[in-house]
Amino acid sequence: MDFEYPEQAAPFRAKIRAFLDANLPKDWKGIGAMNHVDAAAWTEEWRQKLSAEGLLAITWPKEYGGAGLSHIESLVVAEEFARAGVPAGGPNDGFGIGMLGNTIIAVGTEEQKRHFLPRVLSGEDRWCQGYSEPAAGSDLGNLGCRAVLDGDEWIINGQKIWTSAGHLANHIFVLARTAPDEVKHRGITFLLVDMRQPGVEIRPIKMMSGDSEFNEVFFTDARCPKENVVGEVNGGWMVAMTLLGNERGAAAAVSSISFRGELDKLTGLAQEKGMTSDPYIRQRLAKAHTKVEIMRFLGYRALTSFMNGRQPGSEASIGKLWWSEYHKEVTELAVDILGADAMVPVGQGPHTAFTTDSPGSPNDSANWVGVFLNARAGTIYAGTSQVQRGIVGEQVLGLPKEPRADGGPWKSIPGHG
Repeated sequence: MDFEYPEQAAPFRAKIRAFLDANLPKDWKGIGAMNHVDAAAWTEEWRQKLSAEGLLAITWPKEYGGAGLSHIESLVVAEEFARAGVPAGGPNDGFGIGMLGNTIIAVGTEEQKRHFLPRVLSGEDRWCQGYSEPAAGSDLGNLGCRAVLDGDEWIINGQKIWTSAGHLANHIFVLARTAPDEVKHRGITFLLVDMRQPGVEIRPIKMMSGDSEFNEVFFTDARCPKENVVGEVNGGWMVAMTLLGNERGAAAAVSSISFRGELDKLTGLAQEKGMTSDPYIRQRLAKAHTKVEIMRFLGYRALTSFMNGRQPGSEASIGKLWWSEYHKEVTELAVDILGADAMVPVGQGPHTAFTTDSPGSPNDSANWVGVFLNARAGTIYAGTSQVQRGIVGEQVLGLPKEPRADGGPWKSIPGHG
């Protein structure tokens, strides 16, 4: 691992800090200090400032609206934004910019780049992800959503589930089965679908935290132009894996910053409750500190890969597995520190259903209980812990593959005829 940034990082970091100083209030504590309504409105304004400054898609080529900078400079921005407690974009930008945009740049056609990328940056097109289905979550290759080519359009029928921010999106990238007689990981195509049509229905899912950031999406003869295929027809699995590498790997180098801030907040709560004299609580806080430090070193390893020009690969699963399992533990500790207060939460719930809450969030029972409930999902979304362990074992450590029951055409498996 290399702990030193290249020389060009220092002046760029100073530039980003100057931008933050010029555009944030003097008493800024982090977006989590706002109520939910004000935070949503502020985020829209903030996104416009980032766009004007060229800070929304730093590594995209300039001809597509990006800044044409390196991954190191992108990581510098992520670090400084995390420390300042500001978002890197709007709620759908992780899908539109971080996942789809980078995937189109990698494997899309020139026409797709010219059409879709500027619309992502402007915010005109807001994207969500259509991967998981009721029978195809961890086993994504088992998906059954169908698309049939009818002249110049694909006709799509089926269902997607756990669609994050789907209620805020107007477009969805969909994995659909286009060759049902193929082996199940083949015959899948990656489609770009406009959700503003009669054949698409979005149903929010009420989670146990009370939020509805996940959704179901139903397709009934929905239509998609045939030129909206990313990659090859029936070659969508490769495109999907390219996108998942961006999802799991990009945050690894900076995730420890937000988790460190959350742990510092929890330590403050323990001190406020007089719990730091309890040896069991102290031991668990120390264990949490150790795990965040390990997370930081995993981030340094990811950073070294970026410095050497390597994109996230199978090793990105290590970081995802580590933080998601850790977050269950530390939020359980938070509830134990709260004690009886956790039974009747009071205050403001979390701003987000994913990972830690936004920096500056209140240190109250409603916030911690909400994050505790959301942390359960962290071991499921973006690939379950079981899937991550399989990837690490087989693709990183080189262990023998687990026995599989899907060697033949997927539709011949019992229950999929």
